[in-house]
Amino acid sequence: MCQKITQYAFDQLGAAYDRFFKGLGGYPKFKKKGQNDSFTIDAGGKPILVGGMRVKLPTIGWVKTYEGLPHTTTTKLSISRIADDWYIAFAYEAETEITSKLVDVVGVDLGIKELATLSTGVTFPNPKAYLKFIQKLKRLSKAHCRKTKGSSNRHKSKIKLAKHHNRVSNIRKDSLHKVTNYLCKNHAAIVIEDLNVSGMMQNRKLAQSIADCGFHEFKRQLEYKCKKFGSKLVLASRWYPSSKTCSNCGCKKESLSLSERVYSCKHCGHVIDRDLNAAINLSHCSTRVPPA
Repeated sequence: MCQKITQYAFDQLGAAYDRFFKGLGGYPKFKKKGQNDSFTIDAGGKPILVGGMRVKLPTIGWVKTYEGLPHTTTTKLSISRIADDWYIAFAYEAETEITSKLVDVVGVDLGIKELATLSTGVTFPNPKAYLKFIQKLKRLSKAHCRKTKGSSNRHKSKIKLAKHHNRVSNIRKDSLHKVTNYLCKNHAAIVIEDLNVSGMMQNRKLAQSIADCGFHEFKRQLEYKCKKFGSKLVLASRWYPSSKTCSNCGCKKESLSLSERVYSCKHCGHVIDRDLNAAINLSHCSTRVPPA
């Protein structure tokens, strides 16, 4: 097994150098022990048994897990460490679960105040996990920095800080999974805006709040869950003025500040919530199918 692990590490190093020389990434950094601990096991074509509450690793043998695993076999799996817990990841083929759809087309407007506003009027609140726990994170970070390097207390404080970061991440992922599951199970077609998240992060005043929403993870989950539940994901152009356009008459405003939370059309007098107006426009706008 050790030979397979080291061989895969050399393969990843070679891929990292290829990306560096092509200008796609930075110079490969040394993977220090205790930071992003993970390794990949390649059985060399031999099946690795997985199922129930355990997995059979080469050389090591059966290892117990805390969560049930599907009964299958795989030739490659990755084991990673987050805080003081170890996680196993592998790929396997799963059957699609086609569900009956209640709505044909739904527009989804993503935001900071409300995580998702649907054109049907349903809203999902933003948990704002990082903002709620930022003071405790600061306190734990300050306490960790004051510990002597290499000491047992510093190692304990490191695990404690990592656990809290993991908790914040799990709260965010849980809310995203609930929203995406609801969308893919109950809607035949889902229309979202093709957001430029990296560009939005350039706004220093909103970067922290935008990162706390997890817009990229929201889109990633929709992509594979739509295939799983038999839905269709459609991306609207990022330049489409969904917020500035009136969903009633189609009249477009020249400017619309972020502080205006209620959309009021001067042409037809239509008054509606800003996010709901954008979601309705997304459900009606011209769209394009994202590449597979």
